[in-house]
Amino acid sequence: MLPNRMYLDSQTEENLKRLKSYTGITPNISARIAFFRSIESGFIYQPNEKKLNGSLVLDKITWLGETVVATELLLKMKYSDLESKELMAAWAAHVEDGISSIRNHKSLLNLVDSI
Repeated sequence: MLPNRMYLDSQTEENLKRLKSYTGITPNISARIAFFRSIESGFIYQPNEKKLNGSLVLDKITWLGETVVATELLLKMKYSDLESKELMAAWAAHVEDGISSIRNHKSLLNLVDSI
């Protein structure tokens, strides 16, 4: 499944941090919201050579919390041929895709209304 240490690309991290400054939602929680929004939208990860160069390296449980089982199962169902590191890249791509729809909310109330 997913590796124990996970990270994103730096642009996605910046978007998560910016959203935190507006809404107070921590990056790991907003990453979960972004991931599931991306899954719901039908986004399909295409393997690429994009570097996951973010500085925010957290363990899998911190990133995913209580959604760890659901997240891993969804990734395995969608990408059954991918291995651990590739699944992490797929997760990161889904977070990047999902954050694009919520990154510009200026308040928690505004974000909750859009979800």
